[in-house]
Amino acid sequence: MNLLQDVWLPFRLQDGSHQNAPLSEIANPCIVDFSLPRADFQGAAYQFAISVLQTVFAPEDTYQWLDRYRQPPTNDELQQCFEPVLHAFNASGDGPLFMQDFDALESAKPTSVAGLLIEAPGANGIKQNTDHFVKRGIGEVMSLEMAVLALFTLQINAPAGGQGHRVGLRGGGPLTTLVMPQGEQVSLWQKLWLNVINREEWDYAEPDFKGADVFPWLAPTKTSDKKGTEIYHKVIHPLQILWAMPRRIRLQPLEESAMCAISGAESAVVVRQYKTQNYGINYAGDWSHPFTPYKWNPKKPDEDRLSIKGQPGGITYKIWDALTLTEDSESIGQQSAGVVKHFYQLTRMIEWDDITTPRLWAFGYDMDNMKARGWYSTSLPIFSLPVDYQSALLSGVKRLQNIASDALWQTRTQIKAAWFERPGDAKGDTSFIDVAFWQRTETAFFNAVHALVVSAVADDSHLNPEQANLWLRNLRSVCVDLFDEYALADIGSERSIVKRMKARRMLTGWLYGGKNMKNFIAEHQIAEAG
Repeated sequence: MNLLQDVWLPFRLQDGSHQNAPLSEIANPCIVDFSLPRADFQGAAYQFAISVLQTVFAPEDTYQWLDRYRQPPTNDELQQCFEPVLHAFNASGDGPLFMQDFDALESAKPTSVAGLLIEAPGANGIKQNTDHFVKRGIGEVMSLEMAVLALFTLQINAPAGGQGHRVGLRGGGPLTTLVMPQGEQVSLWQKLWLNVINREEWDYAEPDFKGADVFPWLAPTKTSDKKGTEIYHKVIHPLQILWAMPRRIRLQPLEESAMCAISGAESAVVVRQYKTQNYGINYAGDWSHPFTPYKWNPKKPDEDRLSIKGQPGGITYKIWDALTLTEDSESIGQQSAGVVKHFYQLTRMIEWDDITTPRLWAFGYDMDNMKARGWYSTSLPIFSLPVDYQSALLSGVKRLQNIASDALWQTRTQIKAAWFERPGDAKGDTSFIDVAFWQRTETAFFNAVHALVVSAVADDSHLNPEQANLWLRNLRSVCVDLFDEYALADIGSERSIVKRMKARRMLTGWLYGGKNMKNFIAEHQIAEAG
């Protein structure tokens, strides 16, 4: 099976039907999305298709980008562009195989193909019978198509996997952010093309597709069982960032008719096992993947930049600026993904309004070392504000985020004070309070950000008094409501009521008279804080 020639990917059409087609059909205006059975596979399919386009069909400049956005290529044009790299996208057969080790790994012991799924319990979890919430046997047999997607998903997200089983180039479980046009019926082509960066913005030498400089599986793996075998970004072609292969894996396909445990469809070629070997490619140092945002300590510029990861509680507006804004990144230690930076360059040529402006799709695993705690996927607003005006917006956004974080801390602290005699010693997970807070204040936050966008054009980083007061009222209301729900839900004893009411007074005292609140009121010249 060749991933650039054969029919293997499922798509959703405008009329709601589904059909399998070759990748060259992605520019068909009737196709609006992929149709994969798993959320992580859906995200991987987007990254796969965008990476292929970036590799063989990248526009020379913004003008060519715009021409192809408005007039997609034909199926034949795309297939012709795929020709130079077909040899790198065989999933089965003789010769190098896509995302698989150059060596057949004959001496490695076969293991269940379910192990390719990031949330699957490891061998030790199965042995110790600790797989209570994520059960074994979730993908014991896969069609070759689903096995390839599982393999690609693992390679681009690879978490820590035990001794010598390397993490992905972006670190284990990175967040991916893609720019998405609004509307369910927008063509898949526009969704993909919005994330292909023109060659003026991402400048790199013409790639040699015959060697392993772009596709590492075309040559023996540069193993990392010894010191000094790390791979840094300066020694490989920049496009290998899209095709990084940290794990040494070989699928073991069988010509056998069986039902795929992932798709539920009958398949004539299935995968039940794969072989793996440790000490694959060890990507080290600073990388800048175009789909992923990064953070670092601006006071320590020599330290590596770290990809932003999924965290308990999901993807909230407390990191919205790091995901969507590009201005002043060096001084504050954050950098949005390359596709986001490219989007802002497009705003010089395309006029979007509030209805047509794309949004940001952010998704990824929340990993605890080798264990997947969850998968998050959300859509966030992104404003078509030129980079020149973003400094003022960033300053205003940081002010909103800081006051929100302070309000959440005060709320959580006083709820614990109402619950426990010694709240400082209390253990347990209170992240549900955080989740509720971020969700309930999100609309008010983005309403305030929308107002800040207007102010930023005038180089002003502040809300007007009415807008600031509206944000403050929502913040106070949510904090008090959360306290009442979680701390005053039952009557309890007279002593506990006194304790809880004292905690409530402490919270409202801060909400109306705390130092940070007073500073916010003064900065925005709010006449009445109530």
